[in-house]
Amino acid sequence: MTTGATSPVTTPRPSRPAPTVRTRAGCLRGTEEEYDGRTLSVFRGVPYAQPPVGPLRFSSPRPVRPWTGVRDATAFSPPFLQPRPPGGSEDALYANVWTPDPGGRRPVLVYVHGGGFQVGAADAPACDGAKPAARGDLVVVTFNYRLGAFGWGLHEDLTDPRTGDCANWGLQDQTALLRWVRDNAEAFGGDPGAVTLCGTSAGAVSARLLAGSARTEGIVKRLVAVSAALPWAPALSLTADDARTAYEKLAAGSGTSVAGLRYVPAEELQAAWLGLFDGPPERRLLASGREYRGPVVDGRTVAAGDPPLPPVPVMSVHCRTEGSFFTDPHSLSFPPAPPAPANDDELRAAVRDVLLKCTAHVPDEEVAACVEAYREAAAAEGLPGDPLSLWTEVWGDALLRYQIVRLAERHAAEGRSPQHVMEFAHPVRPPHFGTPHDATSKFLFGTHAHPTLVGQFGDGPLERRVSDAFVDLVASFARCGTPSSPHVPHWPEFAPGRPSTLILGGPGIARIGDASKLRRLRFWDGIDWLPGA
Repeated sequence: MTTGATSPVTTPRPSRPAPTVRTRAGCLRGTEEEYDGRTLSVFRGVPYAQPPVGPLRFSSPRPVRPWTGVRDATAFSPPFLQPRPPGGSEDALYANVWTPDPGGRRPVLVYVHGGGFQVGAADAPACDGAKPAARGDLVVVTFNYRLGAFGWGLHEDLTDPRTGDCANWGLQDQTALLRWVRDNAEAFGGDPGAVTLCGTSAGAVSARLLAGSARTEGIVKRLVAVSAALPWAPALSLTADDARTAYEKLAAGSGTSVAGLRYVPAEELQAAWLGLFDGPPERRLLASGREYRGPVVDGRTVAAGDPPLPPVPVMSVHCRTEGSFFTDPHSLSFPPAPPAPANDDELRAAVRDVLLKCTAHVPDEEVAACVEAYREAAAAEGLPGDPLSLWTEVWGDALLRYQIVRLAERHAAEGRSPQHVMEFAHPVRPPHFGTPHDATSKFLFGTHAHPTLVGQFGDGPLERRVSDAFVDLVASFARCGTPSSPHVPHWPEFAPGRPSTLILGGPGIARIGDASKLRRLRFWDGIDWLPGA
């Protein structure tokens, strides 16, 4: 356990020889760094697929071409091209590896970053793999994948002749990364038979799909899904028909065919794609993709029907206040938070806007019933009932928490693998509020003390103990399937109807109980909000 005044940081050890490893494609030279007294070998910017540029745009990922000599692996690659920050590139299919010992044989934690399928990167400050590698004694892998128009869509004119696939190139990249890990884990001291897949937000949506995919069968042994929604249209993905229309519109606007989109300048294509989703969802050409544009059902990479329950042991995590990521005017969410409602009329309008992210038609009486149900639940639970708080809870539950909780209950009833459920409840610092959708990664990676994050997430003794506990739980789960930590009581498998959810965060660090704010979820049951939940 860290006991210093501030969280430890990774520091290079220039006096030691640079670590080298031999992957199937060639040799790599990384750096040797120290974290909290433990030496790590770190390899950054390691290619796991060929650059998806030119004729390989909208193609299935191709294996890396072998190289001769020793390749430098000391710097992150650019993030994939995205609306922000500037400096992204299509040539971004690279991984990063933190390992306590390239000569060892440790469990591997593969992390899929979030970002609404539009933004995010493996070099984000929040996702530095040093702490889970050092404290958890894990080999940690992060990576980039294709985003936006380049990663999440569908059109038969983009069919890859080698694979027959024409959709979800970002998901295909993630599959290629897992196969790369299987083939190369031993080079970094990892055990290819002990791979745990972890994702947050959009990354967790992907991770759930990958854990149950025949394409990755036998690779993923355990799943940590953090704030994992269903990949459902119209809220979080396009329908197949809308995806086809989108690419046809892009092609017409660029004066080319759909296949010709491979050669349109990347920035031009990205700008045109973003333009398709400008304005309120109900006024757009496309009826789906209302909030985000993620995995499209194509019958190959994503099957039709309710997503299957993961066949591997699951740690399902959700945040206590998922919605405060979207409604906090001080957060860095993308897109930024709209103005908060200040009275009842504005609250009803704001709630209507939330519901319209998920469905094309919202009767007035449904809006009124939603507001009333949440106001009554807040009063019964002794929680704030002001417009900002109610709007925040509706947003988080409608898109995320309701389905996460109900899916966990479904897994407990129908699943064939063990499941542990956590509510992450550590509060952020004012003027931020609640435990927002993006809070977990900062504690899983111990990066809450980073200069860009500490103002929101803090770095006191309590934050460090919460982070230590989170790392312990994930590392022990990756090692043996039973999460444990000295800071946490015995965590049983999830059983609805009895206290079995781990509440992590706050002054007591951790306790076993029932998830909070369950009363308000009954509203969504009454309107049959989600199939399969």
